[in-house]
Amino acid sequence: MSATPDPRLEAESVTVRTLAGFDETVRVLGSKSYTNRYLAIASLSGQETVIDNALLSDDTVYLSRAIEAFGHVTCDIDHDTARIRVTPTGRPMRAPGEDIFVGGAGTPLRFLISMAGHAEGTTVITGNARMQERPMGDLLKALPALGVDATAVRGNGSPPIRVVGGSFKGGATSISGAVSSQFTSSLIINALRAETDTEITISDELVSKPYVEMTLAALNEVGVRVDRDGYRRFTVPAGQQARGGQVTVEPDASGMSYFLVAAAILGSRVVIPGIGAGSHQGDVHLVEALERMGCRTEVGDDSITVTGGPLHGIDIDMEAMPDVVPSLAVAAAYAEGTTRITNIASLRVKECDRIAAVTTELRKMGIEVEEHQDAMYITGGTPHGATIDTYDDHRIAMTFAIAGLRTEGVVIKDPGCVAKSFPTFWKTLDTLHPDLESTK
Repeated sequence: MSATPDPRLEAESVTVRTLAGFDETVRVLGSKSYTNRYLAIASLSGQETVIDNALLSDDTVYLSRAIEAFGHVTCDIDHDTARIRVTPTGRPMRAPGEDIFVGGAGTPLRFLISMAGHAEGTTVITGNARMQERPMGDLLKALPALGVDATAVRGNGSPPIRVVGGSFKGGATSISGAVSSQFTSSLIINALRAETDTEITISDELVSKPYVEMTLAALNEVGVRVDRDGYRRFTVPAGQQARGGQVTVEPDASGMSYFLVAAAILGSRVVIPGIGAGSHQGDVHLVEALERMGCRTEVGDDSITVTGGPLHGIDIDMEAMPDVVPSLAVAAAYAEGTTRITNIASLRVKECDRIAAVTTELRKMGIEVEEHQDAMYITGGTPHGATIDTYDDHRIAMTFAIAGLRTEGVVIKDPGCVAKSFPTFWKTLDTLHPDLESTK
């Protein structure tokens, strides 16, 4: 795909072109979750690290620049090759003179709160208006036991967060896993630089477990051992050295989901190369959900294929793959019968309230949705065109763009919000259209 800037990222709206069907191999960008993890780990390793097939999006660029602000590494971003080179400067970590701003980047902000515990001085980390509403209290409660003083500036448990650093000593702490597994990942990754062993006990039930598995897999790849007792306790022995060198990011399973659902609702076939059965990304299990709904699927070692067919509703617990709930909801809108998507309360505190957003926008399209605090019941039908509000949420924009491939008259407002995780989304969508050969 062309590196030319996509004017749709600056447009007020995009009208999606419908499509009769397709049979394509679609290459999606690298995993946002893995890119963020490799960046954080590399910044603490003391070794030069090259991250290939990195996702270069708003979130990962925010994290790269935030890490550089501590002064101990540089992050050189090459957009042409999708590569980030993290190089130690030889200087100690110090709190930056200005606040660190991460926009709407939730995972980077969580990682940075703990990371600031290693930097001498006082660091303030903040984000956009929605980020300043998102709860960080569980992480703030867990850090003092490890030596880190981290507090919400306004006393409400949300950013801006003030961290007095140079104090991440390690030790034992406990944390709730009920709001976000990224808090646990933040502690595990930053225990790399602790002076003593770090033991993290989960005080209740850990949500979104696959994201912690991704953290452990990324650490294991660079030679860091984490001892564990299931999802109850994680121990990071002190004195370990993460190796530098080269790591390669696998394709983003969340980004893949839009094209799997496109195949599902259009009775078409899509192949996603570079990701397969060995992936730790929880969102790959959307493939199994689509198979249950009536698709044919093939999951190999290095590719995933979905072929759409007549869809029917299912009952499914989506706690382990919340980011692809909007994608599944669109598939449900075209399925016969009712799809009951449950155990998704965490979606209330994402970039927007995604349960409310998906419910509202599907109803605009004439689809019956029963909204619950932690669930959506979607009865499939024949959606009609509508102008979709996207709530500054990349996943809402991309999800409803897929609906527009089948339903005429779908207009996506603020299409540029996709840059948070998939800046080439609209160009990738173009590759499904046979008359747009220049994009292939």
